[in-house]
Amino acid sequence: MAERSQKAAPRPAAGGRASALPSRRNRGWHQRHTYAALDLGTNNCRLLIARPEGDGFVVVDAFSRIVRLGEGLAATGRLSDAAMDRAVAALAICAEKLKRRHVTLVRSVATEACRRATNGAEFIARVAKETGIRLEIISAEQEARLAVVGCHALLEPGDEPALVFDIGGGSTELVLLAEGDDPVPQVEDWFSAPWGVVSLSESEPHVGADEAELRASYARMKQRAADAFAPFAARLATSTRGPGRLLGTSGTVTTLASLHLDLPSYDRKKIDGLILDSQDLRTVNRRLSGMSVEARAALRCIGNERADLVVAGCAILEAILDLWPAERLSVADRGIREGILRGLMAADMVPA
Repeated sequence: MAERSQKAAPRPAAGGRASALPSRRNRGWHQRHTYAALDLGTNNCRLLIARPEGDGFVVVDAFSRIVRLGEGLAATGRLSDAAMDRAVAALAICAEKLKRRHVTLVRSVATEACRRATNGAEFIARVAKETGIRLEIISAEQEARLAVVGCHALLEPGDEPALVFDIGGGSTELVLLAEGDDPVPQVEDWFSAPWGVVSLSESEPHVGADEAELRASYARMKQRAADAFAPFAARLATSTRGPGRLLGTSGTVTTLASLHLDLPSYDRKKIDGLILDSQDLRTVNRRLSGMSVEARAALRCIGNERADLVVAGCAILEAILDLWPAERLSVADRGIREGILRGLMAADMVPA
């Protein structure tokens, strides 16, 4: 729920057509207002604080931390005490940033881990009590549409249908955008699969004594993802003329893009908006699928925090590339938070 000065504010619509920011020629900004979007996922806690500028916004502060809130969830159905402690610690930092930046309006959302956990509501209550942050558990459809609002501007120009995907920690959202070159694309269909990098890694671990066994394990991971996407694949077969444009937003695609470019460290300016040949990403996937977790941890742009999860992301991504075999893939280092910010700002405009 959006919050303004500790009072509930009108919640921006999360369904229907994704909306871009209205032009300042017709509407006026609250020029001094500062807005924030907080996204607590199964793996990450991310905060973005921004102010309006022109027809968009400028970021004034940000925070990101891997908290693995969904660790062990697949086996127990509950958020563990250790996972909740990590998340609350990260959210306490976010709360301090919101206060220090004098944020006027904030929307804080929680996704798959809290949707699935039997103690999700208890955790939300604890967060409110200990940090003052009121998390809103959004549906998979809201999550998918917010991601599209946040990143669709990076789609390659054209009028072919487009598939936008978001590989999360506990789920993967797929959104089919209709044909046409409208600046605000029409959502034709969407789908959420219960596999993200955390949930798939725990349910189908990438293990093996040698390269052959590791690749066989990877094949099983990929098959699980493909099986989950099967209902959506059947719908795609009857609703489109064939694969067109493809846009991915997630830590998986940004990490793999960094590896392909062989960057010494992650550089958002080189990744956000990058267009890659799909085959190049498949090549990186094959390389990682035959490596041990120790070998992956030694790679730049992966490290210890992502080493055990990145292969699950590779498996999900390859299943998507099989589902929608586009020749190229656009990479977005933006998504839900940017979608939230655009919704907040658009809803908070006043007559010029």
